[in-house]
Amino acid sequence: MTRRLILTRHAKSAWDKPELSDPERPLNKRGKRSAEALGHWLRQKGYMPDQVLTSSARRTQETYKRMGFDIPPEVTDHLYLVTANQILRVLSQAKGETVLLLGHNPGIGQFAAEILGDPPEHPKFDDYPTGATLVADFDVDDWSRIAWRGGEAVDFIVPRDLIEA
Repeated sequence: MTRRLILTRHAKSAWDKPELSDPERPLNKRGKRSAEALGHWLRQKGYMPDQVLTSSARRTQETYKRMGFDIPPEVTDHLYLVTANQILRVLSQAKGETVLLLGHNPGIGQFAAEILGDPPEHPKFDDYPTGATLVADFDVDDWSRIAWRGGEAVDFIVPRDLIEA
């Protein structure tokens, strides 16, 4: 039995309201389009989550909402601006077979690099820009058994691959 991870960095956020704290920043227009395109791409490819874990920041929650899935997300502060190790701890408690996890850089990019045996051949993987989405499989029957370098990249995309800027 395998487990599948869909690892998404939040879409592009707005910086035009300096009075907002970092967790309160919403998506900008490009981010909204990107999140919708990512959701469409995931559905088109058959990458359907049965559990969603998202950071408590507005931009990650808004990214998920615009992706258009119907699963109620599990919102946690334990995915807001955290390290790769902290992301691993959160994921190791997941119960779904296909988990969509939404977070932030630098932790999410570091996590993506550390969790895979071999990175996907994509020029933007190392940068893990906003909206970057990795689909990876793990040969485990329970998320508590995942380990560094244990994942196999199935797919990777960034919003610019899907829509024009």
